[in-house]
Amino acid sequence: MRRLLFLLAVAFSLICFAGCSVNRQTRQEKTGETMRQSKNVENYAKTEDATVEHYTRNTEIEEVINDPIFEEYGRLIFPVDSWYYSGNTLEELQLTWYSHIDPDMTVEICNYLKNHAEAGDVIFYDIYTNEEKAEDPEKEDTGLFFFKGAPGERFAVCNAGGAFAYVGAMQDSFPHALELSKMGYNAFALIYRPDAQSACEDLARAISFIFENAEELEVDTDCYSLWGGSAGARMAAWLGSYGTAAFGGDDLPKPGTVIMQYTGLSEYTADDPPTYVCVGDRDGIASWRTMQSRLEGMSELGIATEFHVYSGLGHGFGLGTGTVAEGWINDAVAFWENQMEIK
Repeated sequence: MRRLLFLLAVAFSLICFAGCSVNRQTRQEKTGETMRQSKNVENYAKTEDATVEHYTRNTEIEEVINDPIFEEYGRLIFPVDSWYYSGNTLEELQLTWYSHIDPDMTVEICNYLKNHAEAGDVIFYDIYTNEEKAEDPEKEDTGLFFFKGAPGERFAVCNAGGAFAYVGAMQDSFPHALELSKMGYNAFALIYRPDAQSACEDLARAISFIFENAEELEVDTDCYSLWGGSAGARMAAWLGSYGTAAFGGDDLPKPGTVIMQYTGLSEYTADDPPTYVCVGDRDGIASWRTMQSRLEGMSELGIATEFHVYSGLGHGFGLGTGTVAEGWINDAVAFWENQMEIK
């Protein structure tokens, strides 16, 4: 397994990534609005109240990273390897291989984290012990940012891409997690070691952590979902194919749904979870045809799939704000909710 992931990661980097999957399956007419509207109203109130604007577009990135309220994990909000991002302020932020970064969302995320930290909410969890970090210093740069939804609701783990060179969370996982929390779902954004094998091990460890602490975190572990863009989508798919135990985690149920954006992955298994995919047809890194072909193969095995390709859109569009893909996350959530209903 380790050799397989290593070879895939090498190929992934050499072609500057590839594609993702798949086939469209007719959904029930249910849009998901009923379930979203039924989420705990108190959670929404808490989210809406936490709107003090400590940061603005003109706030320097270093100010957020070094804000004492974030303690030592502030350095993980933006890429640890700073050469993968540019810009001095939140408005100027640019991330390697990413497009359509929304500065307003960047500001909203930073304010969300600060407001909830000031309110005494736990917004970051270590997944490794101090002893484990001492044995392997690279594990220092890992952890889970928590965007809390309704107590007792299902959870999602969002995994950013970055070509297994860095973690582009501010575009590829934080926005998704924040939007999911607004819908009432409990969402985690994983900061992982940027290596294919290590990343999957970190994801397996994170899922194991959530299951082990489900009561304290107030999450429902049934039919959880894994989300990812680019390299993060590969992580989600691999955990969906092989399970947490294959990567050193506890022997746990597979995700109820995998949500993938723009990554070139072709392999799958007959036991893969239902999978949703979206990608742009101008993506020079991830071939939409590769993604579609994979989903078609999965669909032929009876696996529920849904595929969206967006005209004129390139790589790394995240939530797709201001693009033809804007709103895709609602389709993805509806797909996930359909799996909950079936389950």
